[in-house]
Amino acid sequence: MIVTKQKPIEEIVKSLEGENNIFLVGCSVCADECQTGGETATKELIEKLKTSGKNVTGFAVINAPCHVLLTKKDLKVHKEAIDKSDAILITACGACAQSVSEIIEKPVRPASNTLFLGNIERHGHFHEHCSMCGECVISFTDGICPITNCAKGLLNGPCGGMNKGKCEISTEERPVDCAWVLIYERLKKFNHLEKFKNIQPAKNYSKHIKPDRLILERKK
Repeated sequence: MIVTKQKPIEEIVKSLEGENNIFLVGCSVCADECQTGGETATKELIEKLKTSGKNVTGFAVINAPCHVLLTKKDLKVHKEAIDKSDAILITACGACAQSVSEIIEKPVRPASNTLFLGNIERHGHFHEHCSMCGECVISFTDGICPITNCAKGLLNGPCGGMNKGKCEISTEERPVDCAWVLIYERLKKFNHLEKFKNIQPAKNYSKHIKPDRLILERKK
């Protein structure tokens, strides 16, 4: 899922400078899980906007606004309120914000910062494990991504910054395991330590050109 964090209300209000009538669009999937853009979070934000002197013309919490066609359909019923608005405030990720900007001829303002593609360890706890690099390499580590879990993204490790199994970026408040120690222990567990001796070639990042796209062929 896409992990987001709401911007401070002061920053949101500043981005709406000169725009008084605001329509909000939220997301009932990822943003709801992150408590940034579900119905509860959107309504809480509406109250803060009203306190800041903004007029909220309406809101819609959509099931995955990243789906352009479905979002277009869902926002049709809000056309009158949207037409009266000076700007659209998005309480979801950057992809959702840009879906709405494709559909509506109004300025779009994000209420959240998009952080990463995350796993849900438990409610409210999100951890990044995939960098969406376009060429998955976890087959040679038996399941741990060095691109994401190593602070330096090293394809061969550990580096000289490892100390007692921890990465040099570790702090007392935020200890970080060395990804290559974790990989070593995992390969050892499955009797695959011979893989650790294989030197991985430099990664071909040209396989992931931004902006990327994927168009599937229709099945007959």
